[in-house]
Amino acid sequence: MLIDFFKKFKSVVLSTIDKNNDPFTSYAPYIKKDAKYYVYLSAMARHTQNLDNNKKVSLFFVEDETSCANIFARKRVVLQSNAKKLPRDTEEFENLIQIFEKEHGSTMTMLKGMKDFSIYEFTPYGGEAVFGFGEAYDVGGETFEKLVERQGQSGHK
Repeated sequence: MLIDFFKKFKSVVLSTIDKNNDPFTSYAPYIKKDAKYYVYLSAMARHTQNLDNNKKVSLFFVEDETSCANIFARKRVVLQSNAKKLPRDTEEFENLIQIFEKEHGSTMTMLKGMKDFSIYEFTPYGGEAVFGFGEAYDVGGETFEKLVERQGQSGHK
């Protein structure tokens, strides 16, 4: 269920923390490889500056409100993650760029040569998923791709 949910998205909402410890929310196209998430960001973007100063980030995937069954129960997943900036001019970087090009097309072909862009790797360490009323789960498992029943919660009364 969770893996299928992620397949619907080409971008992810990023929640980062700025230098004043204020939250900042943005988005970026992403790819997923080996249970990690990757974005390609310009150094000019505010979320990039935030990630350089604070490695904590929330990744948020939310069902489109125009196609959801109930606006109060949009399906959504948030993954608390650690961020790492990957060095350019490595085999890993080139392999990820090829995946970005395959998944995101000609714009990525243009962007890959821009030296102010970097790939950030996000490794989840926790999260939660909501798939409707009374359907809230923790996200867990070795690769954070499993729904885990919440313990000690009785739901709505």
